[in-house]
Amino acid sequence: MAERRERYTHGHHPSVVAQHARRRADVEAWFLLPRLRVGQRVLDVGCGPGTVTSGLARAVAPGLTTGLDAAADVLVSAREHAEEAGVGNLEFVQGDVYALDYADASFDVVYANQLLQHLSAPVDALREMRRVLRPDGLLGVRDADYATMQPYPKFAEFERWNALYHAVAYANGAEPDAGRCLPSWVRAAGFERLEAQPNVVLLEGEEARIWGEAWSQRILHSAVAAQALEYGLAGQAELDELSEGWRRWSQDAEALFQFIQIAVLAGR
Repeated sequence: MAERRERYTHGHHPSVVAQHARRRADVEAWFLLPRLRVGQRVLDVGCGPGTVTSGLARAVAPGLTTGLDAAADVLVSAREHAEEAGVGNLEFVQGDVYALDYADASFDVVYANQLLQHLSAPVDALREMRRVLRPDGLLGVRDADYATMQPYPKFAEFERWNALYHAVAYANGAEPDAGRCLPSWVRAAGFERLEAQPNVVLLEGEEARIWGEAWSQRILHSAVAAQALEYGLAGQAELDELSEGWRRWSQDAEALFQFIQIAVLAGR
């Protein structure tokens, strides 16, 4: 398979990694955890800082869980988290989702959270995940749908931010509204038995404040900002305005943010 060079829309600026490190398995893999069994071997593709991966590992201990990511730097954070959390049945490796360095039928479970939305060929990636699954194995994937994102109170800068995020993602060959695409992609990859489950993410209070503050930084300093400037989709003055809009919204005591996620469980 020819090597693909994907461009990650979010990048790994500290503002991104810190937000992703807040993720936990009981929230991100709620649809998968009840199906995990002691002793299973699990692959978490696109594991990032590994906080969700640690939760998966606990669920199948002493079975081995492998967290895989294309970025070596973020795996340093993942290993540090696993050590601090005392999770021993866990390893982290750098790898390519399109060419997994594992034999056919190596894993009982393959999981990918918020990964497929960033890929230019998600069906190819899913086919590779299917290849490394055992015949009775289970796939669990979950992605957001950025078009469903809505803040309260509404603020003028939000619609422009959402349009700009979509434009940057599309320029990278990605699909920011991947959630709604997952069932079709999973079927196209050859999975015959699947369950699609939606859930609404609702952020309020402290969680809304953290979300808003994070995006006030990400729209200035992360890869989204750099790519928006590079592609000529926005200027620095506009990014400054978007950042200030997010900052102002995050300080509103009534701030609430909602969007839809779609999760899919599938068997070979």
